[in-house]
Amino acid sequence: MISGLEEGVLAGDLRAVARAITLVETGGREADDLVSDLRPSARRGHLIGVTGAPGSGKSSLISKLAKEYRARDRTVGIIAVDPTSPFSGGAVLGDRIRMQELSADSGVFVRSMGSRGFAGGLAAAVEDAAVVLKAAGKDIILVETVGVGQGELDVAGKVQTTVVVLTPGMGDEIQTIKAGIMEVADVYVVNKADLSGADAVARSLHALADQPGTGWVRPIVLTSSVDRSGAGELADACDAHLEFLRNSRDADLAELERVQKSILSLAERKLTGDLGSAVSPKRLKLLATDVRAGSMEPREAAQEVIRLLMAAYNSANRDESETPGEPSQAGFSNGVVRGHVK
Repeated sequence: MISGLEEGVLAGDLRAVARAITLVETGGREADDLVSDLRPSARRGHLIGVTGAPGSGKSSLISKLAKEYRARDRTVGIIAVDPTSPFSGGAVLGDRIRMQELSADSGVFVRSMGSRGFAGGLAAAVEDAAVVLKAAGKDIILVETVGVGQGELDVAGKVQTTVVVLTPGMGDEIQTIKAGIMEVADVYVVNKADLSGADAVARSLHALADQPGTGWVRPIVLTSSVDRSGAGELADACDAHLEFLRNSRDADLAELERVQKSILSLAERKLTGDLGSAVSPKRLKLLATDVRAGSMEPREAAQEVIRLLMAAYNSANRDESETPGEPSQAGFSNGVVRGHVK
């Protein structure tokens, strides 16, 4: 199954790409194997993250930017992350609806996915989905985050270029002096520039344009969905940032830092999944009961959860050592704990 799917992705077959992304969203050993096999072919492609507050027009902006890149004869992949309901677990996936006009273009692939409770505005499978799209030959991969505000920083550690979108009339002049999301931007966009106040927002951004210690001055691009202006300037700004990264003396250091963040993010994601296997709902309920009754401190309960997880790792390691001649199954899959922690 995997070899045929991998072949389809490498050939750029859109159905294979869709199936591969569904697989990586589901997770598990097969998904890990597929991503590992595709990664050597995923060296090219410009990964651009688009973030900003809800209502800032990110979807429309991405649609315009995709069309601009297509006019430049570049293929585009879009990963649009929508918020997942904490109650039903469902996601609206409205970005796919808003980008329907791109569906007729075979050079554009659009995929929506729910955030599934992950903080930082992204879904857990975004990085793996980006590997699939790069391996499929997409020149540009645009990642739209949920839009959660100042804490939406995860995108900066997973893309090469971060575009922060602001609009007039949303308190942006005050927002520019806050720490957080404004500081991780590589390009600023003032969207809905046809509205009054856009120039004032742009002027307030000039104080933040210089990226200290890098030599990069953040471009400030004004865009509008009404007259479709600014898409060319935005594409130029993103291209210029990629060229800057390639020629910068600190490019390798920045990429190393990004990979480090990716490793930690993946480890956190794997550990979170394995906790569900190591700690049964019944055991967790008993711990919660003890904490609520005052017979156990929350920190003690947390330590017990860690102990149960380590015990599961050690047990799995012993099981493997008692089966000589079989290949190692180190790693995690579908909530089954394998391998060990030193």
